[in-house]
Amino acid sequence: AVSGLPKEIMTENGVSSSSSSSSSSPTWAKVLTIDNMNHAVKKVEYAGVKKPFAEVIKANIGDAHAMGQQPITFFRQVLALCSYPELLNDNTFPEDTRSRARRILQSCGGSSLGSYSASQGIDCVLQDVARYIERRDGGIPCDPDNVYLTTGASDGIMLSAVQINYYLNEERCWSMDIGELQRALEEARGYCNPRAICIINPGNPTGQVQSRQCIEDVIRFAAKERLLLMADEVYQDNVYADGCQFHSFKKVLFEMGPEYSDSVELVSFHSTSKCYMGECGFRGGYMEIINMDPEVKAQLTKLVSVRLCPPVPGQVLMDLVVNTPQPGEPSYSNFIKERTATLTALAEKAKLTEEILNTVPGIRCNPVQGAMYSFPSITIPKAAIEEATAPDMFYCMKLLEETGICLVPGSGFGQKDGTYHFRMTILPPIDKLKILLTKVKEFHQRFTNQYS
Repeated sequence: AVSGLPKEIMTENGVSSSSSSSSSSPTWAKVLTIDNMNHAVKKVEYAGVKKPFAEVIKANIGDAHAMGQQPITFFRQVLALCSYPELLNDNTFPEDTRSRARRILQSCGGSSLGSYSASQGIDCVLQDVARYIERRDGGIPCDPDNVYLTTGASDGIMLSAVQINYYLNEERCWSMDIGELQRALEEARGYCNPRAICIINPGNPTGQVQSRQCIEDVIRFAAKERLLLMADEVYQDNVYADGCQFHSFKKVLFEMGPEYSDSVELVSFHSTSKCYMGECGFRGGYMEIINMDPEVKAQLTKLVSVRLCPPVPGQVLMDLVVNTPQPGEPSYSNFIKERTATLTALAEKAKLTEEILNTVPGIRCNPVQGAMYSFPSITIPKAAIEEATAPDMFYCMKLLEETGICLVPGSGFGQKDGTYHFRMTILPPIDKLKILLTKVKEFHQRFTNQYS
C-alpha cells in the first residue's frame, strides 16, 4: 500500500466515495472550482463601464498596416510565390515576381523558406543589400561580409548597456547640439564608461531630419571622443519637408575623407518595418558594420550563430526592399504608383498634424520633417502637475479614458525637466487622423479648463 493515500476518494462532483475495488482508479475533485476561485476574476466580466467612444485609436506605435496602410503588391506577390512554390506555374503572376522568387528559393536549403539560412543571412540577400548600399551612397563600396541580416533593426542594437540620455534642440526643430552631447558624455563618465552613441535619423520620436552639417559634426564628435557610432536609419525614405534630405552616415563618413573613414567605427541599421513598406510583422532588417576590430567582429559572428538565423520570410522581404522592380519590368509601374501614393499620403498627414496641433493654445508642434511621428510640447496646468507623479502620463491616461486615443507620454522617451510632450503617429487614414486631431484639440481645451 502507498502511504498517505486516503481511505476514501472524492468523485468528480466532490462527493465522498469508498474505494471498493483496487482495480478502479481514484477520481479527485477539481482543486480550483467556480466557488473557490478568486472573486476578482469573476467580477471582471461584470465590471465593464461604457466609455464615451466607439473605438480605441492606437496612435502610440508605428504599426503602419494596423493603421490601414496597404502593402506593396510586388512584395506580397513574391512572398506568396516563395511560400507556396506551386504558384510559380501560375501565369497570372508577373514574370519578374516569378523570376525573383526562383532566384531566392534557389538560395534556400531544399528550395524552401522553411529551412534555416546561414546565421549571417541568405547569401544572395547579403549580396543584394551590399549593392543597394553602394547605389544609395553613390558608389562607395560595401562588402557583403560586413552585412548582417537581423530580426528587424532593433535586433541589431546592443543589449546590456547603460543608457545615457541627451536632448535634442527643440527650438531648432529638434536638431543635434554638440554641446549637449558633450554635457551628457562628461556627466555619464562619472558612473560608466561610454562606448557608443546612437542617432536615429530621421528621428523617432521627434520627426526631424538631420542636416548634413549636423551629421558631420556628430562624426567628428564620435572620432574625438572615440565612440562607436550607431546610426538607426530605418526611416530613410520618410522625408517630407521641403529642403530636407536623407544623408546616410556612411556616405557622409566616407566623403569626409580617410581621416574619418579609416577610423570611425560605424554600425548602420535599416528594416522592412517603416518607410513605405510598413511590414513590421515580418521582422526583416540588416546592419552594416564599418571599421570594426576583427576580433570583435568574430565575436559578433559567434553571437549571431547562437540564434541560428533571422526569420527567413523577413530576409526575403528585405531582399525585395533593396532590390525593387526596375524600369521595363512588368511590376515597375504599379510598384512606383503604390510607393508614391503611400509616401505622398504620409507627407500630407505630416503637414496636417503640424497645422492642426499648432492651432491649439498650449500645444506647440515642430514641423514633422520625416519619420512617422509628431512630438509636440504641451502646457500642463499647475494643478494637474501637483496632482500627478508623472504629469504627461496623467494627461495621456485622461485622454485615453475620455476619447479612446492612445498616445505615448514624452517621459517615456526622456525630456528636459519642466517640459511635457506626447508622441503621436501620423499613420491613421486621413479621415480618421482629422477626427483624432480634433478630439485631441477638444480634450486639451477641456483638460486646461478643468485644472486651471
